Amino acid sequence: MEKICFEKPDLPSLTRNYTVVDLHFHTRYTDGLNTVAKIAQKARALKIGVAITDHNDIRGALEINRDKSILSIPGIEVTSKEGTHVLVYFYDIRCLRRYFKYDIEPFLGHDVMSSTSLEMEDIITRARAYETVVIFPHPYCGVYTGIANYNFSPQRLSRLLKQVDGVEVINAENINKWNLKCALLGFNLDKAVTGGSDGHSLHQMGKVVTYAECKRDRRTFLDAIKSKQNKVIGKESHLFSKFGSSSVKLANIKTYPDLVEKNINYGCKVINMKSKLLKDRFKQRLHQTMQRYEKSHFVR
Repeated sequence: MEKICFEKPDLPSLTRNYTVVDLHFHTRYTDGLNTVAKIAQKARALKIGVAITDHNDIRGALEINRDKSILSIPGIEVTSKEGTHVLVYFYDIRCLRRYFKYDIEPFLGHDVMSSTSLEMEDIITRARAYETVVIFPHPYCGVYTGIANYNFSPQRLSRLLKQVDGVEVINAENINKWNLKCALLGFNLDKAVTGGSDGHSLHQMGKVVTYAECKRDRRTFLDAIKSKQNKVIGKESHLFSKFGSSSVKLANIKTYPDLVEKNINYGCKVINMKSKLLKDRFKQRLHQTMQRYEKSHFVR
């Protein structure tokens, strides 16, 4: 089977032969709909593992870690100063707790969904002090939350991609066009690839999973990802499902105090960048036209 496969996962078959994990899921501690208990119950029913990766928060990850009946991967989705997301997975729950306490919590914004005051490089450097797997989620997407956006110059983006273990190549909340670009990026980087539902409600769990032929334990599974021995399979959620997920987020609109400002700022940056590209193309075409005119005039 291909390393990255865009099709509906056959979970009963996969779980018989592999360790299967949904590596991107949110709880009601941030912008998700469900409690940790309900998420754990669903994961048990599907016979898969799950990583609770709440935004700038670890309460869900700590809580599910206490349930030894399922495989859980300690994680957090940190929002950088630029508004861009990065996933950090931990081998040890105690390290996640220390990372959050000393490296994230002092730099949190006024709300859990706000950007931290840390630039992306600083977040990654701090994560590297622990035994971690660092992944850029949805690197290509419609807004600034993916690393491949106009806030980062090509040179800076190249440096950042070298600093992480890999990228998320299929995200069920993303659209197919962007996921295909994410998959191509993952292929070209020759780094670790992961996938997850980015679920905000239970029906999304398992839509995209990461799986590996390894023992069903945290260390072995994360090692498989680091050594590029895993695979990713899944498809984007249906439009109706995406609408439902967006409704869940809107229900938590109080957690988005700086969302409008971020979107306005990023929108202005996109417009400025595209305007510059159009001006540069116009100048190039004008220069080519003048060269042709001068050449023709000289010949005559």
